[in-house]
Amino acid sequence: MLRITELKLPLDHAPEALAAAIQTRLGIAPDDLLSFTVARRAHDARRKSAILMIYSVDVTVTDEQGVLDRLAGDPGVRLSPDTEYRFIGTPVLDTDRHRPVIIGAGPCGLFAALILAQMGLRPIILERGKVVRERTKDTWGLWRRGELHPESNVQFGEGGAGTFSDGKLYSQIKDPRHLSRKVLTEFVKAGAPPEILTEAHPHIGTFRLVTMVEHMRRTIESLGGEYRWEKRVEDVDVHVAPDGTRSVRGLHLHTGEYLEADRVVLAVGHSARDTFYMLHDRGVFIEAKPFSIGVRIEHPQSWIDMARFGACAGHPDLGAAAYSLSHHCANGRTVYSFCMCPGGRVVAAASEPGRVVTNGMSQYSRKEFNANAGFVVGIDPERDYPGHPLAGIELQRRLESQAFVAGGSNYKAPGQKVGDFLKGQASTEFGEVLPSYKPGVHLTDLSACLPDFAVAAMREALPVFGRQIARYDHPDAIMTGVETRTSSPIRITRGKDMQSLNTVGLYPAGEGAGYAGGILSAAIDGIKIAEAVAQAWMTPEQ
Repeated sequence: MLRITELKLPLDHAPEALAAAIQTRLGIAPDDLLSFTVARRAHDARRKSAILMIYSVDVTVTDEQGVLDRLAGDPGVRLSPDTEYRFIGTPVLDTDRHRPVIIGAGPCGLFAALILAQMGLRPIILERGKVVRERTKDTWGLWRRGELHPESNVQFGEGGAGTFSDGKLYSQIKDPRHLSRKVLTEFVKAGAPPEILTEAHPHIGTFRLVTMVEHMRRTIESLGGEYRWEKRVEDVDVHVAPDGTRSVRGLHLHTGEYLEADRVVLAVGHSARDTFYMLHDRGVFIEAKPFSIGVRIEHPQSWIDMARFGACAGHPDLGAAAYSLSHHCANGRTVYSFCMCPGGRVVAAASEPGRVVTNGMSQYSRKEFNANAGFVVGIDPERDYPGHPLAGIELQRRLESQAFVAGGSNYKAPGQKVGDFLKGQASTEFGEVLPSYKPGVHLTDLSACLPDFAVAAMREALPVFGRQIARYDHPDAIMTGVETRTSSPIRITRGKDMQSLNTVGLYPAGEGAGYAGGILSAAIDGIKIAEAVAQAWMTPEQ
């Protein structure tokens, strides 16, 4: 089978045009094209008057080698890649060895559990939160009534933080083993739309993610995996040998239970702050890492569609328009858009009492009125929170507490119109754009919730972005704060064997450990971690 890339057709091309383009590209007669399937579909909207659809296709032809020989100089025609996932070996079950334990049931923990279960290793999954349906009810409690459940919210519970997001399934990580294909295939098996296998920027949306997570849980359980809900790990039992070697012996749970374990996957997500402090106290090597802070910015989705697609806005093959923006500021900071959610809403994402955090989400249809995105400034430990590996957490907490007070101390978010933000004055009334955040937005001056350098950088970037996307800096566009959970502020450093640098048997994984940034990359990291854990059950020749 051959893979052809960069086949370009007009937006409104006829169905038969793709086959004709394949025949032209390969220089073959219609009868020589036996079959084809779309491997990837994207669009190029750089010229709004002539938007193109771009395809990669896998084709079967009568004389494959002849075509390859004739088009040897064409980098867009080659053999189709082998994207099938293959397990690293066959584990040898040892009844004397403890079952692998996974802490966290987000995307990373989910795929670590799935791979281990598919290999017959019967993992135990510990989750501090609740099953996804119960967790959803608790999350709505914050959104609708301002009632925060510290152990069951946007951050904690089955599915992880990605459950309440746009459900984006793309990443810029290098993927030579096509592990992303394994992730997407498992998602489709669990009920995701098949289009995620071909779209260049696939997404699922919150409601579909809920049912998919449930389906995958049942698969893991059917293979011998075991979930234990509302079990927060309160301490790690680390044994120190006479030579100084440190190794995991077990886990202390907040319920008073003790679980013996010598292979522990740490997939806790980026908001498990109490866990990070506990690990630091136990001597596990942790270092501070860069992250970003800022706000959520909202515009009517129709503005973004028009700015990106022009007269083609609303075309069913284009859907709701997205954007990605970045600007390097005079003060040395970088401002950029983060986690853009077309046709979605801004949501309350706090996990600690007395703090306000914003995030974005959307459904598969992306048909809600506003577009939103993180509008954030990059920060780093050396310059902004030096002196302690957990100082970034304290910075997050300080900003979130300031936002709580600025919003009225009732989990409403502080908000401000872009025009007032640029003028340095508090907003007192909404304009053309209404915020989507629940339980509500209290208009104020957002500069009280952010460092001066961030405010200065954001004020510089807004008109720059307005020149790239019309009306981005419209005076009535609305910003809500604060966005502080862009990524983990720490890295639990690991070696080539995927184990903690100084604690044998502890496998830091996913976003919380500083090794992923989104659903897909976290899931891929979960697969890699599962493979590393499974090596303990492999015979030497494997």
